[in-house]
Parts: sequence; structure tokens; C-alpha cells
Amino acid sequence: MPQKNSIKIYYEDGFYHVYNRGVEKRDIFLEEQDYIVLLHLFKAALLPKEVHEGERAGVSLDLTGLHPNQGATLQKPRQYVLRPRQNFCGSIELICYCLMPNHYHLLVKQLAQHSLTQFIRSVFTTYAMYFNKKYERVGSLFQGIFKATDIDKEGYFLWVSRYIHRNPADFGNYPYSSYADFLGRRQTKWIKSGAILDCYGNTKETAIKNYQEFVESDKEEPGEIEAYHLE
Repeated sequence: MPQKNSIKIYYEDGFYHVYNRGVEKRDIFLEEQDYIVLLHLFKAALLPKEVHEGERAGVSLDLTGLHPNQGATLQKPRQYVLRPRQNFCGSIELICYCLMPNHYHLLVKQLAQHSLTQFIRSVFTTYAMYFNKKYERVGSLFQGIFKATDIDKEGYFLWVSRYIHRNPADFGNYPYSSYADFLGRRQTKWIKSGAILDCYGNTKETAIKNYQEFVESDKEEPGEIEAYHLE
């Protein structure tokens, strides 16, 4: 059984369930643009650095692959800092995610030691700067340091992905999670769904069908998962 919130040392090639919520359970996303900005930060941090060389302050961001506005653009306000401090392509893989109004869940693979902490700090510090500037607030946006649980069993690994994707009540149509990528409805280059889907079939179609049945079934989740429910 994983030790709740106790992991402080993260290992190469380790899988981690990462999560946090807003300070005092406050919302960390107030409108659609906020979700899209964080998704852009994931994209900028996880795709090769040269993909973003053309982006400058005031230039429209390429949001292709970011649901719900496929191929849309979002004007980047000049006063907001919207670029992570580091690029993590080759050192971090994001397997799946769900962004809820007052919290988030990620399933992450750390390829290089220490990169998990650096990745979370880089992306979410930048997001907090954007959020505080936009809404004219000061102070911490998140409830302390992020939580991370080491996933060392395949069965638990699969259940965590199910739990993450089932977080919203309307999870089948929720726009701010990676579930659409797992169902083949969206192809986000920085989501590594194969880490999960490869466990469900030898062909893409079979894997998607089997995974969807697993996620949408009424199976009772293991007791360990209940420890990570956030509201």
C-alpha cells in the first residue's frame, strides 16, 4: 500500500500520483481561460523546446489539441508570464491529468531524478503568478507543497488513472482531463497514454474499448484510492 503524502525522494523511471488543491479549498480556475493557460504551460514544458521558439509576449498561443477549442488561439496578455521556467521534455512524461475547479490530479513518470519537483514548481509557480496578476490577488494559491504518491504496483497504477479520469461527475464529456485522449477523440502530443493503454490490448481499438469499459464500469476501487479524494 502506498504511503500517503510521505514521498519526498523521487526516483528515476518512477510513476507518481501528484495532486494539490487551492488554499482553503478555494477555486484555482475561475473561467475557461484559466484552464487553457495551465494546459498551455504543460505543453510548453513537455514538448521539445524548439516547438515554442516562435512564441513571444503578445503573440497568439497555438492551442491545437487543447480541448474544448480545437485549433483556437488565445491572445496572451503582455503582463502575464506564461512560459515555464524550464523545459522538461525527456525528463518528465505526463500520463494523464484532470483539472477540477479547486484541485488537480496528475499521473506522472519521472525519467530523471529530481525532475518531478522541478516540473511541478516550474509549471504551477508560473500559473500562480498568472492567476494572481489576472485577479489582482496576493499570497499562496495552493494549499502548501504538492502531494505525491509512489506507484509501485501495476494494478494500483491502472486504478489511479481510472480514479483521475472519473473525478468529474460528467467525466465522459469533461473538457479539462485527458480522458478524451485515451478514447481516441483527441491527440495531445504531450500526453503519454500508451503507458496505460498498452496494458489493455495489442491494437489501439481494442485497448481503447477495454480501457473505456474499465473506467466506466461500476467496479469498486481499492481502499487505497479513497485516501486521495479531494473536494
